[in-house]
Amino acid sequence: MDTRGFVRSRHEGAVIGMSALVLEPTDMEWVDKGVLSITWSDGHKARYPVRYLRQHCPCAACTDEWTGELRLKPDDVPMLIMLQDIQPVGRYAFQITWSDGHDTGIYSYAFLRRLCQCDLCQPVKPVEPRSRRLL
Repeated sequence: MDTRGFVRSRHEGAVIGMSALVLEPTDMEWVDKGVLSITWSDGHKARYPVRYLRQHCPCAACTDEWTGELRLKPDDVPMLIMLQDIQPVGRYAFQITWSDGHDTGIYSYAFLRRLCQCDLCQPVKPVEPRSRRLL
């Protein structure tokens, strides 16, 4: 790190701003029923209701690849959705297996950080429509 707070890359002496550093998860725990917490390398403790994560799955079947528009409607996700497994994908993402059988979403760390629902990141919570589908 130089005196301006920049990190020198090993590749051709490039200088990279601190904001360009990749955030990585350092810890993961359940904080409430159905709420996953991920602590990031910058110390931020993010909160993710699992149904919200499922509703925002980034796979091509759930999210339009060109527009980013969600194809998956909130009511399509059961109220009682469970995160069954979470596996790292390299050092940049997680692949999540859901109780509804869906498992093709690759949640990059940058994407997960944007989805954080803690009070700091999301002071006004979106009103979640009630699903008619329980399971």
